[in-house]
Amino acid sequence: MNEKKTILIIGAGGFIGGFIASRALERGYDTWVGVRESTSRRYLTDPRLHFVVFDYDDPDAVAGALRANAPSERGWDYIIWNLGATKCANFSDFNLINFMYPRTFVEILRREGLVPDRFLYMSSLSALGPADERGYTPITSHTVPDPNTRYGLSKIKTETYLETLPDFPWIIFRPTGVYGPHERDYLMMIKSIDSGWDFGVGYRRQLLTFIYVDDLVTAMFQAIESPDTIRRKYIISEDRAYTQREFRTMVARELGRRFVIPVKLPLWAVYAASAVAEEIGRARLKPSTLNRDKYKIMRQRNWSCDISDARRDFGFSPQFPLERGLHLTVEAYLREKAAAKAGKGGKDE
Repeated sequence: MNEKKTILIIGAGGFIGGFIASRALERGYDTWVGVRESTSRRYLTDPRLHFVVFDYDDPDAVAGALRANAPSERGWDYIIWNLGATKCANFSDFNLINFMYPRTFVEILRREGLVPDRFLYMSSLSALGPADERGYTPITSHTVPDPNTRYGLSKIKTETYLETLPDFPWIIFRPTGVYGPHERDYLMMIKSIDSGWDFGVGYRRQLLTFIYVDDLVTAMFQAIESPDTIRRKYIISEDRAYTQREFRTMVARELGRRFVIPVKLPLWAVYAASAVAEEIGRARLKPSTLNRDKYKIMRQRNWSCDISDARRDFGFSPQFPLERGLHLTVEAYLREKAAAKAGKGGKDE
């Protein structure tokens, strides 16, 4: 009888992490989930999960946790690095969390002899920066990185570091916008449309791409189980782009809303609001969803993607077109909305 493959998921407590952990168990992996002491375990309730608590600010503690929890002398078969910050009150934290933490972790793995068969690093499409906004040519694996955000820069730094390691079996994913149940940023857009308003940024044509969380997680396991993916980078996206109007129409249909008012905000107004929100967040020591980094991402006009490398190397084929994914996402939103309303009603009685 074959032994179970082992996997360690770093950053398992977030939106995507819970889906990775569930899929690992479904696929028969012996599954460890890396979390901080303060990490919510709301989506990590399966009793089969092994927890590893990390203090990423203390390299010695990280090394000790790895040694104490490793399933064998050589560690885990696979490691997925899903830990990352997408917004920070202090922009220097992007460098700390998205570059220093994974670099230190990889250095410890190499020093302790715990290098896995595959190490999947979750980067971002923002690591590449703005694409062709005249001809709208899709972003490809050959696009030269030129990140224009602190978030994107922190991601490309880690990618570059991994590339300097000739003996390390990395795989890099650059997903576009990830959505699904429990995700918060797209949820804000859904709530806005539910209230009858859809806010867009800028007046020029914008092409948006999406990836449903189940498709992203499927791609992860296809990639780590493939013999043809070591030391390769992949753009992960649905294989078509959408306009804001198409997104709005689909969400409104799922919500049962006949009328939604589209509002186009000029870039200068969005920038001003982003700058103010960022300063307020900094003063409160809380990251703001709206900030100057986010503004640069919102003003980007072309997010269309070429996923042919992922198709070729591990048979990636998205199964959740936006309409199907939004059906499931809005369905989950409406359930939570109904539950919250019922809970509030119960308290009022």
